[in-house]
Amino acid sequence: MNPNAAKLLFGVALLFVLTAHSVRAQEATATLSGTVTDHTGRVLPNVKVSVKNLTTGQSTEAETNEVGLYNLTNLVPGDYEVSVASAEGTKTQPVTLSAGASQKIDLVLDAVPPLPEAPAANPSAPAPAEALPNAPSSSKTEPSLEDLGFSKTETQSNAAQQALLDKRTRMLKIHQRMGLITTIPLIATVVTSLNAGGKNESSATRDLHVALGSLTGDLYGITAWYAIRAPRIAGTETRGPIRFHKAMAWIHGPGMILTPILGAMAFNQKNNGQKVHGIAQAHGPVAIVTAGAFGAALLSVSLKF
Repeated sequence: MNPNAAKLLFGVALLFVLTAHSVRAQEATATLSGTVTDHTGRVLPNVKVSVKNLTTGQSTEAETNEVGLYNLTNLVPGDYEVSVASAEGTKTQPVTLSAGASQKIDLVLDAVPPLPEAPAANPSAPAPAEALPNAPSSSKTEPSLEDLGFSKTETQSNAAQQALLDKRTRMLKIHQRMGLITTIPLIATVVTSLNAGGKNESSATRDLHVALGSLTGDLYGITAWYAIRAPRIAGTETRGPIRFHKAMAWIHGPGMILTPILGAMAFNQKNNGQKVHGIAQAHGPVAIVTAGAFGAALLSVSLKF
């Protein structure tokens, strides 16, 4: 055979083999294409489309052209996940590609929900309580200087006066609590006085009456001390229940001093076998008036009316 003819025949055979292999390779792969649009139908150019092989995990990317078209070739047959994301929205869609298939998948992006708008500033709206540097606590139950007649300007500019008021408030609260405690032996003293008039010097009832009277006097002294020593707030006016409370103090105060003195006199006369006489006879009436005034003063600041 002519050598040149043999070379030509070999070249033709080689070209046929390579062409057949290329055709088989192309037939064994798949192609995916389509259009990307937003939720209004507008095509989206220059958007990146990603195709991920769910078996191998390998991803292939392409970008849409000016009319929103994308095209991915030479994809191995199998299950894929097509995804696209942009400022206009997102979309993810599964697809199965067969060997030699040319499949078209149009992607319509899901709308991105709008961000909530911030409420418009209202210059007339009050600032939140926690934003105010000197906002008073809503749980504060103690009286303020404004409650006692001072203007708002005075209360904000006079910290010393407010501190003085806080001290007075604390002491008067103790005064009120001690007054409540004092009522217990006071009532017991009045009750035991009904049977303390016997002639027997060793009478247990009489001794108990004296002991309870002494305890009442001691507690009353402590109670009065907190009221007397509480600092005064200049410029304030006493009115309402407080005025009545102070008026009653002018009755039960002297009575608490006079009652034990008269009681001691009556106690000695009884122990000497005498009948209570002279000024000592006023012990009972003074004690009753004193107890009544004390109870009225206590109720005036304990009950709301």
